[in-house]
Amino acid sequence: MKTQVCIIGGGPSGLLLSQLLHKRGIDSTVLERQTKDYVLTRIRAGVLERGFVALMREAGVVERLDAEGFVHDGTLVSFGDTMFRVDFTKHAGHHVTVYGQTEVTRDLYAAREAANGKIEFNVEDVVINGADTDAPFITYTVAGEERRIACDYIAGCDGFHGVSRPTIPADVRKEYEKVYPFGWLGILSKTPPVNHELIYSRSERGFALCSMRNENLSRYYIQCSLDDKVDDWSDEAFWDELKRRIPREQADKLVTGPSIEKSIAPLRSFVTEPMRWGRLFLCGDAAHIVPPTGAKGLNTAASDIHYLYNGLRQFYEDGSPEGLDTYSEKALARVWKTERFSWWFSSLMHSFPDQTEFDVKMQIAEIEFLRTNEAAQKAMAENYVGLPY
Repeated sequence: MKTQVCIIGGGPSGLLLSQLLHKRGIDSTVLERQTKDYVLTRIRAGVLERGFVALMREAGVVERLDAEGFVHDGTLVSFGDTMFRVDFTKHAGHHVTVYGQTEVTRDLYAAREAANGKIEFNVEDVVINGADTDAPFITYTVAGEERRIACDYIAGCDGFHGVSRPTIPADVRKEYEKVYPFGWLGILSKTPPVNHELIYSRSERGFALCSMRNENLSRYYIQCSLDDKVDDWSDEAFWDELKRRIPREQADKLVTGPSIEKSIAPLRSFVTEPMRWGRLFLCGDAAHIVPPTGAKGLNTAASDIHYLYNGLRQFYEDGSPEGLDTYSEKALARVWKTERFSWWFSSLMHSFPDQTEFDVKMQIAEIEFLRTNEAAQKAMAENYVGLPY
């Protein structure tokens, strides 16, 4: 088999790239190691930057997003019972859209299937060959059958544990990592959100986040120990702890119910450089991870797709390699700014095991500065809605 662009990974970033390329008449094949149903069971991000929505619009996949997505013009930040609002529209001129990653993925699958896009599921033993040559190819197996696909370029959209990043020789890539000493315990419940906008809360007991997927589906998180297990937390214990960490007015009106999904996620910051090796390009979690505090994981993957898609478009339409040659530099410049914002917001809102009383006072002062200073709110708003590509 042969294709112009082979995309490893059938999550939202790989599917979005495939759909964008299709709109330009550029052929691609997507290889996914799981089943479609498995991919659609992943409960992930729900806040979309303006740039991500613009890419979905360019890909022609916005009908449900426009109809069902929630426009958020701001967010709430609290410490104890003190709560204030950061107005995105006022300070940054843009909003964000709340629309679950699962729904984004579902829409992109529907678009690729309607266009007879080539997606192979249950692929195993994927090996990237000749990425540093002019004739790369991928070998893999499906149901025990060996297959091979030749291509011009390879997009590694296969996540942190995929094969793409390790394909780049260890003496070529440099990795940067910060592991946070806590995790997030999150639940999904068929309950109305406690507030129509997100609440980021810093309390003496630790961080909490009140989010949502739609009018009757809420997503809540609390900071927890890395030693905790999901089974350690009953629904009742979770709701009790959440109420202790958010302002009393919000806790009093919180609607609780049985969880339909519960999980613990560790937090880390991670970046690998470069994001290109020969004809292999890394995108999304294959190249970088952010703590979820700033809702940047899926959105930063989308910015990678923007740079790679436009580089491929310029190459196939104009014969210019400039976009591809500068992909890693441009993508990493934005990645590091996103990492900075996620690190700052995480450091501001969480309790740390080795925190001194001075450190706590600094957090309180920083939150108070954010509450009272419009320049600080503007900086946060610009980063939250998404820096320009």
